[in-house]
Amino acid sequence: MEYSLNIVLIEPEIPQNTGNIARTCAATGARLHLVGPMGFQITEKQVRRAGLDYWDKLDITYYDSQEDFFEKNKGGSFFYFTTKAEQTHTDVDYPNGAYLVFGKETKGLPEELLKENHDNCVRIPMRGIIRSLNLSNSVAVGVYEVLRQWDYPELSLKGQLHNLKW
Repeated sequence: MEYSLNIVLIEPEIPQNTGNIARTCAATGARLHLVGPMGFQITEKQVRRAGLDYWDKLDITYYDSQEDFFEKNKGGSFFYFTTKAEQTHTDVDYPNGAYLVFGKETKGLPEELLKENHDNCVRIPMRGIIRSLNLSNSVAVGVYEVLRQWDYPELSLKGQLHNLKW
């Protein structure tokens, strides 16, 4: 069975976070969906300058707006990551083809979107002394929870030391 995991960034603002998330997607085979407007532009020159030599290994789709994204992905299983959710990200059984949806760094996901999808909102537990985790860290936590549930399909599970000299 072929597995499909989708990472959705709605209006990302910080290119370095998006670069880190893209690397996570390349390492895990997750699809990346970038929903505008974004706080930066992705050009071939910027990708090269940032040393993102894996950008060509991504399955990436760009959308002009939230409306555009949801229209083109009707019927998907969406899970909204937010500090405002009541259930944790580990309380959910993620189906094949799941979409993990994350908001912009400064504001998160729009409240109206969260209210409309209350049952599919999840949070990553953390102490209340900070507002939230970094976006790229949150995506990594979410991605690896889904892959753990799926028993890490198509990922290398064992490493090997090279040229070990004691």
